[in-house]
Amino acid sequence: MQIDIDSSSAEPPYEQVRGQIARQIIDHTLAVGTRLPTVRALAADLGIAVNTVARSYRELEEAGLVETRGRAGTYVSAAGESARAAVQRAAREYAANATALGIGRDEALRMIEAALDEAR
Repeated sequence: MQIDIDSSSAEPPYEQVRGQIARQIIDHTLAVGTRLPTVRALAADLGIAVNTVARSYRELEEAGLVETRGRAGTYVSAAGESARAAVQRAAREYAANATALGIGRDEALRMIEAALDEAR
């Protein structure tokens, strides 16, 4: 698992960690069942506070991308696959709505990009 923290970024470190792990889960760089480093180990590796990593893991768990199994650790969840499928369904529905309303491809893509930028 590769994570880089940009200390000059306006994005807080917990969000950088959460976002990078989420992307690796979604693009299958981290497979279902992969055990993540402990909170303490990852914090030490990245040179950030333990609570920062703990918050990232908590948010990943709330999103269904990872699951914590007590002392056994934190693992990439199979629920992440269903989250990906839900986003794909929403994308298909958006595309159908945009087409039905006569919105062209380029404009529809600009709208999606703007929405994604706002969500970050």
